[in-house]
Amino acid sequence: MILRAAAALLALWLAGCATSPDGPAAPQSPDDPRPAAAPPSGLSVEGPAPLRALLDKHLDIARVGALTRGEPIDDTEWQRLIDATPAQARELLQTEGYFAPRVTVTPEGALAERRVKLVLEPGERVRVSRVTIEVEGDLEREAESGDEYAKQALADLRKAWPLGAGKPFRNGDWADAKAAALAKLRAAGYATASWSGTGAEIDTDKREVRLFLVADSGPLFRYGELQVEGLVRHELETVRNLAAFPRGTPVSETLLLDYQDRLQKSGLFDSVTVTLEPDIERSQAARILVRVKEAPLQAWTFGVGVSANTGPRASVEHVYRRVFGEPLTAHNKIVWGGLEQSWTGELSTQAGADLYRSLLGGTIDNLRSDTDIVLSQQLRLGRTQDTQRIERLYFLQAERSQRTTLGDNPEHSSQVGLSINYHGVWRQLDSVVLPTEGFSFSGQSGFGRAHGTDAETGLYTRLYGRLTGYLPIGASWYGQARIELGSVIKKDAVAVPDAELFRAGGDDSVRGYSYRSLAPTAADGTVSGGTDLFTGSVELARPLSASLPSLWGAVFVDAGRAANGWKGLDPALGIGIGLRWRSPVGPLRLDWAWGQEVHRARLHFSVGIAF
Repeated sequence: MILRAAAALLALWLAGCATSPDGPAAPQSPDDPRPAAAPPSGLSVEGPAPLRALLDKHLDIARVGALTRGEPIDDTEWQRLIDATPAQARELLQTEGYFAPRVTVTPEGALAERRVKLVLEPGERVRVSRVTIEVEGDLEREAESGDEYAKQALADLRKAWPLGAGKPFRNGDWADAKAAALAKLRAAGYATASWSGTGAEIDTDKREVRLFLVADSGPLFRYGELQVEGLVRHELETVRNLAAFPRGTPVSETLLLDYQDRLQKSGLFDSVTVTLEPDIERSQAARILVRVKEAPLQAWTFGVGVSANTGPRASVEHVYRRVFGEPLTAHNKIVWGGLEQSWTGELSTQAGADLYRSLLGGTIDNLRSDTDIVLSQQLRLGRTQDTQRIERLYFLQAERSQRTTLGDNPEHSSQVGLSINYHGVWRQLDSVVLPTEGFSFSGQSGFGRAHGTDAETGLYTRLYGRLTGYLPIGASWYGQARIELGSVIKKDAVAVPDAELFRAGGDDSVRGYSYRSLAPTAADGTVSGGTDLFTGSVELARPLSASLPSLWGAVFVDAGRAANGWKGLDPALGIGIGLRWRSPVGPLRLDWAWGQEVHRARLHFSVGIAF
């Protein structure tokens, strides 16, 4: 009994080995009428690695196991697959731009072994020799009549074509290029644009391809009216004012995105979508659809944080979006920290037809440094305008500054001033949140009259500018450079409020030095604001690895100082290394910097971009 059971188990085990997919197939009797089973793939390919992968993935003979769902095939079918392989391989290679390949298919061993060797010599890939892009419809007629918008749209379409002369030709690139070109035409305001015809003419002898494309632009959609959904408390007029473009304006994708961004930045809405209704019959007076979800009437925000400049802090912020039931917004913020305590408040109107808002604002700030305590109070009345690339602020300001030096013999001083000012920010960036290319410039100018303790009453002029540039370098490096200049022009006997003067040092100034420490220093070691400022910075950064593209490493050099006069301005130098996390809300920076002048290192960290 035991021997009989053991024999049965052995027979089952041997049968399992004979049919195991991991082992060799059991020999089959020549008289067995069943066709021999084919392995999942008996194909080996010799040739360039990317093309081997293409053939292994798509040739029928390589996928025979999947195509037959594991069912065996006979010799006739296997021979048919071998015979069909060269033609099928050539068709696949044409999709990669190889139109004259040499493909040799040779069976290896007996036919029943189901093994084939394919030798591939792809030859030279064809390249684009000429691209012809024509248009018909409104774009053609308007461009021929001299319409500047149409001429520019046509020029941009041709200039942006990605598959230009000299580029390798692939079917995938050809399809992507056509899709991108059509998307660009629709984004320019021709929302129903389509291809009338496209073609690729191959010259296999010259290894060249000529591309021909004709686009039917359809009509240019021009703004006619707004349809707004979701308003409850706020006026329709506010949404219309933020449009900021007249009727008849071409409805481009940029126009819609900029409008959506202005609505979002107004602070009145939690969510906003702006779309075009592509009704051809209304193309000359197109409807723009705006859907909004209003933000709560009031909002409180509480926060805690820490800064390398001013240490730990807590904050509370309150926004009231409809003061006294009128289209007014009140914003108040209190920050309380170990070195700085401040209040900032503003009451502003909603944007008018020219995007300007009137505002009344105030600030109280108490800031402690290693050598002094400065209490600043400001009250301003003005108008501001915010657009995608430019911010403007005109205001009249009254301010007071009280400074107390620290030490055994503290000194007290006070200054007051009244000034008229203009501040502006100009941006030309690929991204406002995470820029890698372009520049931004922040400029300030002011003219006022000031009086201080033991000082004359007199006039002063304040000028300030900060230019920051971003530039990709090579395939993976990114450069950033900054220069900052400031000057207060006045008589020596005139004292201006401390907030009008300059100090350097800290996270967004000269790293390696404490906050506001690089400024005129008295014999007793106390630091005060200077009339003149220079800082500069150069930084190189790159992603640390392909798997973590948002984490960058950086090296940098900073230099600068504030002084009373350009002749006495001797820049302090800071050098260091850092980490950058490019988060959705802006870059988070952690820097280790060595201050050459103080012979010590400091850690700096910050979030966001300084304009």
